[in-house]
Amino acid sequence: MSDERARYFRKLSRLRRSARRWSVTAGGLGGAAAVLTPYAGIGLADAAWAGAAGGALALAVWRWIDLRALAAQPAPPEIDPAEAAARSRARLVAAVERLPVGPGVVAEVRRVRSRMALRGTAAAPLWARLDQAALALAGMSARLTGLAAPAVLQAAEADRSLRELAGRVASVERALRLAPREPRSPLADAHAALIEQLDSGVAAYEQLVVAAAGYLAEDSRPSGEHVAASRLVEATDLLHGVASALAELRSTSGPLRTPTTN
Repeated sequence: MSDERARYFRKLSRLRRSARRWSVTAGGLGGAAAVLTPYAGIGLADAAWAGAAGGALALAVWRWIDLRALAAQPAPPEIDPAEAAARSRARLVAAVERLPVGPGVVAEVRRVRSRMALRGTAAAPLWARLDQAALALAGMSARLTGLAAPAVLQAAEADRSLRELAGRVASVERALRLAPREPRSPLADAHAALIEQLDSGVAAYEQLVVAAAGYLAEDSRPSGEHVAASRLVEATDLLHGVASALAELRSTSGPLRTPTTN
């Protein structure tokens, strides 16, 4: 909205300057045509002066009409500076996310900002544990398909819920520091209950990550010898066989001897 308002006033200013410029041009050309036109008749040069003056006058009239029409429209309303800053940040984030490594950079910046916002609260170490477990699960999520796919979706939903709970724990803790003594005990009990809930949720999330790692390990473990290892063994045996055959051929075939004459 701020850009639309700025564009509106820029266009209004351009039309005003253009209307004034063509008005001055039409006046100058008209005056020159009136002065230079001879009394005995109009020549070719005088017709050119008059035509240029008429064209400039027509353009000036059109510019003034456009200016009046645009000035009659209401200007776009102003927006709050905070909202304008938020929109600017959103455009910057969108531009960064279009880069090849942009989504990872944006996610890391958001993670660091969220952790800094919880610094000094009881939710900070729990947030760090959740963050570490989420990174471990993110490294396995591309291979957790089939029966494990619903668990990945549930883990993403639980991650959002636990991070929101961590923010509430931090907010209650900050309010607890400012609360007077009388209502402090109920607020402290609520804060302790939220911390216990967050701790149990993070522990359950960590158990889910461990279970996902176990599933991935069992799903990718072969029943016998690995295919790559067996192929390497076969290639090694083949090379040994070829080398032995070449050595045997070299030992059996000696250099040719030419017969000697007496």
